[in-house]
Amino acid sequence: MKQKKANAMTTNTSSSAKTIVTSICPACGCSLVRLGIGADRWAKSNYEGKEYFFCCQGCTDLFNQDPPRYLQETKDLVVCPTCLAEKPMQWTVRMEISGWEVFFCRCPYCPDVFRKDPDHYVKRLQGEIPYKGVFGEAGCCPTEI
Repeated sequence: MKQKKANAMTTNTSSSAKTIVTSICPACGCSLVRLGIGADRWAKSNYEGKEYFFCCQGCTDLFNQDPPRYLQETKDLVVCPTCLAEKPMQWTVRMEISGWEVFFCRCPYCPDVFRKDPDHYVKRLQGEIPYKGVFGEAGCCPTEI
């Protein structure tokens, strides 16, 4: 049985704009794309029939201690496609650009950059193109310290 991808940034609007889907760690609230963690490196856990994706095993373990708490804390997070900042939806500016529903951090520069190459930024945010992330190849949470 295929499980639903549960911790994807999505929104519920009546717009006909396409929705960008990106994974956010439900324990720490970080964008897995910003951290450079592709689907091949996600830690995973199931809760109430849904599969959740994490930046590391430590976040998976933390989440498993109290899933409702972490889901509540991260439920309204979205990711700016340009700078990859994670923000509560109410702290963002919603726009429709090139047929996409986009939530930007409040920086006026981010929408301008996005408009120059929307396809690139959408694909990066959805994890469809390689991105090393802010920590490079090592990722965010080393297994050895």
